[in-house]
Amino acid sequence: MQQEITNAIEVLNKGGIILYPTDTIWGIGCDATNEEAVRKIYKLKQRNDSKAMLVLLNNPNRLGQYVSEVPDVVWDLLEVNDKPMTVIYSGAKNLAKNLISEDGSIGIRIVRDEFCDKLLSRFKKPLVSTSANISGNPSPAIFDEISDEIKEGVDYIVNWRQDDLTIRPASSIIKIDGNGRFQIIRK
Repeated sequence: MQQEITNAIEVLNKGGIILYPTDTIWGIGCDATNEEAVRKIYKLKQRNDSKAMLVLLNNPNRLGQYVSEVPDVVWDLLEVNDKPMTVIYSGAKNLAKNLISEDGSIGIRIVRDEFCDKLLSRFKKPLVSTSANISGNPSPAIFDEISDEIKEGVDYIVNWRQDDLTIRPASSIIKIDGNGRFQIIRK
């Protein structure tokens, strides 16, 4: 695992994009602060850049670096939640501008997956995470379902958990405003 993390970080530091296992499905990722790298992902996915992608962090204490305000209810949700959860926050900051939604929001998931946690700890920046598919096509549940077009379009494919056939649940998605009111987008 350590060598795969080292290899992935080398690519990420050069502005490249990676195909990697997450706490949900296989994802395409890059440095979430690098606009050109984010642009590469939109191009690979053939996706309009007005459709936001989410960001992965490994430590909730880093949320304040990337959003203007973390409502108190978020801390409660993070503490009691037992499955992957993406929270959409208003007031995104310090991220690639083409990653942030037109309304200034950003979706962030705190990972509990061992690989992602170690990758993020060593990379020390947030990672983009978006499903490993061409926009409009089904999201692949396992590595073998990822199209050749995606595999050939990334700069590095992480050689970790490629033979794992475990179907992981999609993250719940919750949108929270600055007043702590929230809306469940996906359970």
